Amino acid sequence: MTSNSPNLKSLTYTKIVDLSHVIDPNIPIWQNDPPVEFESVAELEKDGYYLRRFSMGEHSGTHINGPNSFYPDGIGIDSYPSESLVVPAIVIDIRHKTTENPDYALTIDDVLNWEEQHHCIQNGSVVLLYTGWQERWGDVETFFNQVEPGKFHFPGFGAEATRFLLEKRAIAGIGIDTHGVDPGIDEAFTINKLVLETPRIVLENLTNLHQLPPTGTTLVIGILRLKGGSGTPVSVLAFVP
Repeated sequence: MTSNSPNLKSLTYTKIVDLSHVIDPNIPIWQNDPPVEFESVAELEKDGYYLRRFSMGEHSGTHINGPNSFYPDGIGIDSYPSESLVVPAIVIDIRHKTTENPDYALTIDDVLNWEEQHHCIQNGSVVLLYTGWQERWGDVETFFNQVEPGKFHFPGFGAEATRFLLEKRAIAGIGIDTHGVDPGIDEAFTINKLVLETPRIVLENLTNLHQLPPTGTTLVIGILRLKGGSGTPVSVLAFVP
């Protein structure tokens, strides 16, 4: 697509990868969150059409978090501009670290090493962290890796690395294939709070990150515009060059 208009953008891709898990009643749910429930309200044989009602938490399945989930004066997810939901993305693969240490947190050195191999992370990018946890999705016990009640062991972003990405690389947000951008052992939601101090992107429970190249992907994040929503399940499509 070409045009003389400076406001017209084009997107070139060779394939589209769905980064969202299928939602069913057996998906991993954060402790004390509402369960996923489906209820038939119309049947083909009786009503001439099929329709279900569903219920789930705003932070269940593949989802995005909003600032008001951590800040009382933060905006709800319904206030995110559409243009903020189409973003370039890079992927940092730390599986070699998480295999040995399930509590591993991304470091500044990890980021700089990635940049040495590829390029400086561009402003406005979303940094996706591929930990390998997506392969555990079908087993709730190993996905949360809960050694004792309330104590989870899964990897995430480190605070220093996150500050570096926000302040030195001006990223648009972060995403991960675990149930939280915060490592499981962090009960204070430090990383969420750092990123969502202003309206940015926080994606959790992503999948199919192994199908993405380190650079060049564009994400299109489909949200449910829930009024005042603290977050919402999302359909995340990755357009791969």
